[in-house]
Amino acid sequence: MTTILEPSPSTPHEPLEAIRIAGLSKSYRSGGEEVVALDGIDLDVRRGEFVSIVGASGCGKSSLLNIVAGLEAPTAGTVRTAGRIALMFQESALFGWLTIRRNVELALRLSGVPRPERRERALALLEQVRLGGFAERRPHELSGGMRQRAALARAFAQDAEILLMDEPFGALDAMTRDLLHAELEQLWVERHQTIVFVTHNVREAVRLGDRVVMLTSRPGTVAATFDVDIDRPRRMEAPEVSAPASEITDRLRQEVRSHAGR
Repeated sequence: MTTILEPSPSTPHEPLEAIRIAGLSKSYRSGGEEVVALDGIDLDVRRGEFVSIVGASGCGKSSLLNIVAGLEAPTAGTVRTAGRIALMFQESALFGWLTIRRNVELALRLSGVPRPERRERALALLEQVRLGGFAERRPHELSGGMRQRAALARAFAQDAEILLMDEPFGALDAMTRDLLHAELEQLWVERHQTIVFVTHNVREAVRLGDRVVMLTSRPGTVAATFDVDIDRPRRMEAPEVSAPASEITDRLRQEVRSHAGR
């Protein structure tokens, strides 16, 4: 069960954690057999923290995000979240019959923003992701990278305290991904949101995260965590990013080999 904890304004000390996961397990039925996707996940995410999650395919990364978002129920364990949640997927999932501006305005409307303010705020968000000149275009008129920029603007328009991102840049070319990294980082710094970012790209995880959490192969559990003590802004190709990325990649390879031998 996912519990949304909205701290009272009169509470003198708000919890430091935006997300608290304890003993989380998830099983599915497949072909008459039980498949354990997640097994005993324990993980806390602090308010305002940017946490990257990496792991081999099928280790349960997406299942973990879906449970935190409340889209799936855990088989066992608890998830506590302090604040509203927004979720961004690999596909932009924009409404094709609406302009980019109206896609963002819809998120603002659902967040309770008064109608007179929506247009101005939508345009400001689109300017932040360098889509100011494309506000009246529809999604099919934009490139994949531009659609993801629009989806990023829409995600931040929801004014959520917690943003869950499931491989949002995985299908993009390296240059477009690098630009979106910078835009995401800037918005995160300005808005002080908590972000949990799932990726297969270890360099991307280090480039963006305050901390990288590595999951084991199925069933997924926390194998290791790595603090990323590197000044921002960062570059994917920088030596200070490459070194910890190589260390994490080596650990991930060991985990995959260990799982293959079982």
